[in-house]
Amino acid sequence: MKFFPTLLTALLLPLCAAAQPDDYEAYFHKLNDSVRWKTAMQDNGRTNPWQKNWFLDGKLASVENIRRGIFFSAGPTPASDADHSVLWTKRSFEGDIKIEYDFTRIDDLDRFVNILYIQAEGSGEPGYDKDISLWSDKREVPAMKMYFNHMNAIHISYAAYENDPVAVNPDYIRGRRYMPERGKGLSGTDLTPEYLSPVKFLTGETYRITVLKVGKEVMMEVVGPQAETHYYYFSAEKFPPVTSGRVGLRQMSGRKAVYSDIRIYTSK
Repeated sequence: MKFFPTLLTALLLPLCAAAQPDDYEAYFHKLNDSVRWKTAMQDNGRTNPWQKNWFLDGKLASVENIRRGIFFSAGPTPASDADHSVLWTKRSFEGDIKIEYDFTRIDDLDRFVNILYIQAEGSGEPGYDKDISLWSDKREVPAMKMYFNHMNAIHISYAAYENDPVAVNPDYIRGRRYMPERGKGLSGTDLTPEYLSPVKFLTGETYRITVLKVGKEVMMEVVGPQAETHYYYFSAEKFPPVTSGRVGLRQMSGRKAVYSDIRIYTSK
């Protein structure tokens, strides 16, 4: 039996195809070039004290400026909520956004994750103002549930590992869209697709990470130490848009890294 698409199907097919580009590299540059970017924040991690541009969730974490950049270390106790940590920009950013930074992994753990939070705002419920700096006291113990239950944000996990070390694909890169109003935690928050056994973030090596959020599409470029480049695409089409908020760098317990040459752009 031959399939003859209806008019509605014919109209939808190009949209579905566009949601999953065939050539990630070309689409990344197309997406990047589609926006007139203006610099909203710069921090090389070396010149100014980190407190000028950032504030910290997590009393057991440590942050210091060293010659290479901002050295950020979570607490040492494995799987302890109190030992997680997030470094937040003091500024909020509106509209389309591009985030660039050098990431040098210092730990050699094969558990837990690093997360980039994109435009995080509180849910607006009582006690959880959209300005997340107003309820920092609730995140002195930075349990994950405080974020996905009470913030609207996009989250990208990278240099990330499943808790089961014998899993077939223990490492991954994954996107999520936090939806606190649904009251379902992380259930149903996954962006598509996910990436199992992606580029390895080797300890001591520096990677240039660039993330674009344009409309409801997110792309990530990772340039490795030998200029080897990988691209990742995420669709947030099924979710309400994320349009404003802070950028955050999350490290789960035991994770350590240096961040430098950080640049954030928004659309003109």
